[in-house]
Amino acid sequence: MTSPYSRLQGTGSYLPERVLSNDEISQRVDTSDEWIVARTGIHSRHIAAADEGVVDMATVAARRALEAAGLGADALDLIVVATTTPDQIFPSTACLLQSRLGNRGAAAFDVQAVCTGFIYALATADRFIRSGGARHALVVGVEKMSRIVDWDDRSTCILFGDGAGAVVLSASDVPGILSTHLHADGRYADLLQVPVDADYLTMQGNAVFRMAVRTLEEIVQETLVANDLEGSDIDWLVPHQANIRIIQATADKLGLPMERVVTTVAHHGNVSAASVPLALDDAARRHCFRPGQRLLLEAFGGGFTWGSALLRWL
Repeated sequence: MTSPYSRLQGTGSYLPERVLSNDEISQRVDTSDEWIVARTGIHSRHIAAADEGVVDMATVAARRALEAAGLGADALDLIVVATTTPDQIFPSTACLLQSRLGNRGAAAFDVQAVCTGFIYALATADRFIRSGGARHALVVGVEKMSRIVDWDDRSTCILFGDGAGAVVLSASDVPGILSTHLHADGRYADLLQVPVDADYLTMQGNAVFRMAVRTLEEIVQETLVANDLEGSDIDWLVPHQANIRIIQATADKLGLPMERVVTTVAHHGNVSAASVPLALDDAARRHCFRPGQRLLLEAFGGGFTWGSALLRWL
């Protein structure tokens, strides 16, 4: 019997109510709205309340994705959560989310690849479905980055926000996810990390920027070659929302106008593993995509990790 394809059935997301503007940050550290926007493209970001956890945010996004897919939680065979900022060391965020949703028996586990986490989780769920190991999978990217940001460090506190995004994948006879591509290089671990004896993340920004631009250009080319496509065959780019300049560089590599690039960085900031599914759901709910269009998802994160997924829209 031919192995099934996996196809995206629904998307969902959640952003905390609290919006933190650049002007508010400038009251704490030596910066300005103009300086932040010029270097990152970020105007504001959402910050979770003190009593609002990662599981809380993931639950809302997951329920919205299930509703969009027309499925109940009991239909799920697999739950994969990508997060760098879990509420507790164990049980996994996926198991805690499973309990909240009321599912019993589905395989549930977390993936940790920092900003590339959602792409890693999506690729994992895709392989489960293609091998016959699951028929319906929930994939979530969720972060409370405000928990590990030093709000007195101008170089990092301006970048990050909180939130959750989710998708439901289902087995299908029609191709949905066309290919996924994952890479890592641990030699660069010290450029972006949270050391075991530290409370906050540290980043060597210029080095990270250069590596991100290079590896994302490479992953774009790898994806095109693997699918025998040209850049002009891509209808939409849904990138990790780290920095508008990195996004523009990737769009230029594809030859895509920015009108065909989903950008939420201005008002979400970098939400690490949640960035790509948040952007995907934002565009989906604005009806940007048409059935059959090719979407290229890509991300780069600490590790370093990087990856892509090419899919056809519902």
